[in-house]
Amino acid sequence: MPSRRALLAKALMAPALMAPALVRAQPAWSPGRPVTLLVGFAPGGGTDIIARLLAPALQAELGQPIAVENRPGASGTIAALAGTRAPPDGHTVYMSTVSASAVVPPLMAPPPFDIHRDQTAIGLAATVPLVAVVPLSSPARDLAGLIAQARANPGALNYSSSGVATQQHLAAELLARAAGVQMTHVPFRGTGQAVTEILAGRIDLAIDTFPTYLPHIRGERVRALATTMPGRIDWLPDLPTVAESGFPGFDANVWYMLMGPPNLPPAIRDRWSAALNKALAEATLRPRIRDAGFIPGGGTSAEAAALLGRDAERYAALIREAGIRIE
Repeated sequence: MPSRRALLAKALMAPALMAPALVRAQPAWSPGRPVTLLVGFAPGGGTDIIARLLAPALQAELGQPIAVENRPGASGTIAALAGTRAPPDGHTVYMSTVSASAVVPPLMAPPPFDIHRDQTAIGLAATVPLVAVVPLSSPARDLAGLIAQARANPGALNYSSSGVATQQHLAAELLARAAGVQMTHVPFRGTGQAVTEILAGRIDLAIDTFPTYLPHIRGERVRALATTMPGRIDWLPDLPTVAESGFPGFDANVWYMLMGPPNLPPAIRDRWSAALNKALAEATLRPRIRDAGFIPGGGTSAEAAALLGRDAERYAALIREAGIRIE
């Protein structure tokens, strides 16, 4: 017969032995009401496209309706600021960009939020190359022709972006500096407005997200001159890169990241991250994302946070060199 001491020890150990089972039995977090997915740009741009592609799959996984809400302006930081101020309960998230979450806020006076302390990286949604396009009425048939035109008419050519210090702005400025030419920046509240203007021939150049212009390139409504990543892209293998067109080492892209407010509990963050990864792996959705011109993302929230930190540092150095400011 076991001694009293043995029985007491067994009784004391029982809760500890049961604890892992109890932890495993706890249900994963799920939203208890409809979710808002904020987008910092107008409909029609890359951020809006990837958000709306992913929203139905996220909705199916999380079991609540997801409403995509566009709040354009201030290079995407209006929506990002709203996201940073949302309650950390998982019911408000935002689809952000490298510009809105890593580049623009530190340039504002005062900064609307601390890019490291005031937001939670949930996961990388997608990456896209940029593509340089001109109206069909443009005399430029390739990038060399555009640069020659800019050299002959200093400051006369204009280019669009979805806001000051966005990737579109930075890419065009980097090209202008590399080529030693002057062009005039015309910022809009979102890429959709810029597309309208370039289709009408009122904007001379856009270096913008590939998914935004892919339908117009395929429909022969704009002329593509070059892409901005180091290698050619699968969608247009015959289109040269900027690096191939006389500017070795030129590299620019845009990432889209699902973000949450600060102090988002790990259980909620990880649930969102898992839902995002599952959506990106869906056999029917993944090809649609690629067909739209995106490179699907994925990975952990820690990997997303590391990417945010690296690009914040990298682009801060570029902005200092280019002298870009937000007035």
